[in-house]
Amino acid sequence: MTRLEGIPSGSQVAGVDEVGRGCLFGPVFAAAVVLDQVAEQRLWQAGLTDSKKLSAKRRGSLVPLIEQHCLTSGLGQASAHEIDAVGIRRATERAMLRALQKLEHSPNVVLVDGNLPLRLWSGPQKTLVGGDSRSAAIAAASVLAKESRDALIRRLSNRFPGYGLERHAGYGTALHREALLALGPTSMHRRSFLRRLLG
Repeated sequence: MTRLEGIPSGSQVAGVDEVGRGCLFGPVFAAAVVLDQVAEQRLWQAGLTDSKKLSAKRRGSLVPLIEQHCLTSGLGQASAHEIDAVGIRRATERAMLRALQKLEHSPNVVLVDGNLPLRLWSGPQKTLVGGDSRSAAIAAASVLAKESRDALIRRLSNRFPGYGLERHAGYGTALHREALLALGPTSMHRRSFLRRLLG
C-alpha cells in the first residue's frame, strides 16, 4: 500500500474508527492505531481489512498481531447515556478523542474513516471514505474497536439475559426488537434510538 497523498513520509499517522454507532444497546466504541510502514505491510499480508468483512475468528486472530506490530494504540467509548444526552455523532467523536488521548504520543496526522471530520481534534487530520479498506491503521482500529466492543457486550449479556445480546451485539435485529417489546429497555439501552419502537 502506498503512502496516502498529502501526508509527508515519516509522519506518525493515527488511524481512528468506530463501531456500534447504529446499535440500540450499549456504548459506541472507537480505537486509534499508529503503524509504521513495515507493520502496515505485515498486517495487510496477514489479511487485515475492514472488520465488517472479516469473520469473528479472523478478527480475533488479528488482534494479537496488531498489538504486537503497532507503535501505539488506544481505545475509547461513549456510553448509552452520553449518546442520549448529546446525540450519536458527538458521542462518537468523544469516543474517538478518548482513543486518541490514550496513544503514547500525539500523532502528526489523524486519518478518520468516512467523510465527517473529527471536530474535537485540533491537530491535522484527513477524512478517508472507505478508509478501512485503504489505510492499514484505520483497518486495525476497526478490528480492535469491534473485538473490544463485542467482548464487552458478551459480558453484559450475562447481566441482561433475555435480549440475545450475545447474538446480535446490540443491533436492532428482529430478535432484539421482540425482546424489547416483551421486556422493555435496560439501563444500557439508548432511549433516543427506541422512541419509534417503543413509543
